[in-house]
Amino acid sequence: MKAGELREMSDDQLQATMKDAADNLFRLRIKSQTERLNTPSEIRRNRRLLARILTIQHERALAAGGSGD
Repeated sequence: MKAGELREMSDDQLQATMKDAADNLFRLRIKSQTERLNTPSEIRRNRRLLARILTIQHERALAAGGSGD
């Protein structure tokens, strides 16, 4: 999912997407320890998705706060 698509989402949608990505990342990490993953890059993809979501949430918090310190 691209950052532009994430920026178009509401705060609630972002929160739900973040929860899904975190759950999926947890499952992938457990699976990678117990068996071989079909797509090891999926862990990296989920980690980056979480980082994008957190970045957008931080940007929104700074914009809402106004002072931007």
